[in-house]
Amino acid sequence: MMHLTMISSTLPNQKSIDFELNGAEPGKTTVIVNTDNNQTDTTNAFVRVNVARSKVIDTVGVVIGWIYFAAWSISFYPQMWINYKRKSVVGLNFDYLGLNITGFLFYSFFNCGLFFSPLIQDQFDEKYPRSVLPVETNDVVFALHAVFATVIVIIQCFIYERGDQTLSLFSKGFLVIVWSASVILAILVPTTHWFNWLTFLYYFSYVKLTITIIKYIPQAWFNYKRQSTIGWSIGNILLDFTGGSLSLLQMFLLAHNYDDWLQIFKNFTKFGLGMVSILFDVLFIVQHYVLYRHAVDSESTRLTTGLNVCDIDSKEDVVKQM
Repeated sequence: MMHLTMISSTLPNQKSIDFELNGAEPGKTTVIVNTDNNQTDTTNAFVRVNVARSKVIDTVGVVIGWIYFAAWSISFYPQMWINYKRKSVVGLNFDYLGLNITGFLFYSFFNCGLFFSPLIQDQFDEKYPRSVLPVETNDVVFALHAVFATVIVIIQCFIYERGDQTLSLFSKGFLVIVWSASVILAILVPTTHWFNWLTFLYYFSYVKLTITIIKYIPQAWFNYKRQSTIGWSIGNILLDFTGGSLSLLQMFLLAHNYDDWLQIFKNFTKFGLGMVSILFDVLFIVQHYVLYRHAVDSESTRLTTGLNVCDIDSKEDVVKQM
């Protein structure tokens, strides 16, 4: 609730009106200006007003946001390091990787399209008047960085030992369908009036959401079949768990600070996906530290055994030469 006081009165030649807003309780609202004058455009004559319980909580929320952004961004690198150290990608499920690169590419298309295209922004304003654009700079940076990091891991799959791993028939079929559909929809945009570029971008976001829900399943099943998590970086999981937990904490803090608990349900997709990610992270942590903690790295054993054999052969050659 807010109290609105008009400081200056309306005059015929007046170009601006000053208002004073006093927040009575936490909340969010939009002040809209209307007029009977048909020659005056009031489309953008509005102000969003947020009343918080505490500036400190707001600041803490911002700090938490940057921490989970950093945690999620860094989470890609432990897998790169473990691949490099082992000179092997055995243990990293290729279905997970194929789904991941597609998901992040689609996420990048969505974010970059909304953030950089004036045409798509106009379509968004027309469909959702007075709404805040749901993409910020850090969203664009994170998505592009995620694509870059995932491509590096894919390159490692081509140069390091990978055993007999390959994409499953299900993943191949799923990826062919979503990519083919994107091409068909892109052709439809300039040829139809009911399907515009904004709707096309939302297709990418829906596929990304679907991938986020299912992408962990192949890796979890792969670990179960191998009875091992070796080759699958637990560092990635711990950082992802940290980022997901802090993301949910930020949502609850902001909901409390602005007395806007419905916002969690309005953005239930983000909340639900965060919970799904955390649940899978917990599963991977249990697999790594409890169920398969005694698993042996067969790749390291093979390399070590190979080195020992070489050392023995070398010593025998030296003895023969003596």
